[in-house]
Formats: sequence, structure tokens, C-alpha cells
Amino acid sequence: MSDFIPFVQELLEDWGTVSARRMFGGHGLYHEGLMFAIVMNQQLFFKADAQNRPEFEALGLTPFTFSMKGKDVALSYWSAPEAVFDDASEAVRWARSAWDAAARGHLAKALAREKAKARLKTRPPRPS
Repeated sequence: MSDFIPFVQELLEDWGTVSARRMFGGHGLYHEGLMFAIVMNQQLFFKADAQNRPEFEALGLTPFTFSMKGKDVALSYWSAPEAVFDDASEAVRWARSAWDAAARGHLAKALAREKAKARLKTRPPRPS
């Protein structure tokens, strides 16, 4: 692990514990069990969704992309603004926003699973 991840963890220490796990040639950053950021090639990307994405767009930030089967694929993680590296309170503000986006996504997936289970329970049995 490079010095970059401990640097980011230190920036966010007033917020709470941030752990890092290796993934796909980079690291996922987790807080309270939810992945809210990724680090790839010494660059920090925060989780974005429809609610917080306009903040990233307003600053001209871009999503993390990678190439798969000759096509660029964009993930819902956007580059962190430079201000987060100079100001711990700004880093925490952006990290909280990213964590909130991760929590909303997690909740939406859980609700979708519950709806699918409920549909299966109410489906009439198939005729033999």
C-alpha cells in the first residue's frame, strides 16, 4: 500500500475509522461497512449518485472510467476535488456526502430484494 491511502485515512480521522481493502488493482475505502470511495493509481474517487453528482459536475470533475472489451465504462465514483487534500473539514464533508450516496444505494438494493421476495411469496403455484 502506498503512502497515499494512509494520508487519506488521516485526513478523515475526525470523521471516524476508514479502512482500505484491495480491489481490482486499487483499494476500496470503507466507513461503517460501506464502501464510499476508491483509490486507483494514487487518485481518490468518491461515490456519487443522482443526489450528490451535481456537486461533482459543477466543479468539472469526472467519473472513474476503465476500458472493458474495447469500451469505456464509467463507475459511480467521481474524482475528488483538490480542496479535500488541503482541508480536512472539506475532506470529511465530501466523504460524508459519498457515504450518504453509498447508504442510499445500499438501502435501494435492500428494498428491491424485499420486493422481489414478496412477489415470489404471492405468486400462485405453477400448474403441474
